[in-house]
Amino acid sequence: MPEVDITIGGRTFEVACQEGEQHFLQSAAKMLDDEARVLASQIGRIPEARMLLMAGLMLADKTAGMDDKMRELEAKVAEQAEEIESLKNTPLPMPEKVEVPVVPNSVTDAMAELAARAEALASAVEEKAAQ
Repeated sequence: MPEVDITIGGRTFEVACQEGEQHFLQSAAKMLDDEARVLASQIGRIPEARMLLMAGLMLADKTAGMDDKMRELEAKVAEQAEEIESLKNTPLPMPEKVEVPVVPNSVTDAMAELAARAEALASAVEEKAAQ
């Protein structure tokens, strides 16, 4: 079982841990040390047991706050998942019938007659231009 030296509040402790957990132990010790340093800067030198207790309580308070926030977020995610599921189960709306106006035959006939006249005029102009 490996032993790791950790420093908390300027004091070094030798702690044993399971193989492969050294990184997690050092990470947890750093969090505890950060809190202990805050205490030391505010209060000054305090007994080791009191420093560890206070730093642990500060971390526990932060953890409780994070747990509350996590529960709120989990509830929100569950609510959104229910809403998504509800939307998935809602039948699609019926397609809406859209009527498109049709150009009357008299207008298309008049346009065809105008196009024919324009082509005839263009041909006449071309013939006169060629002479």
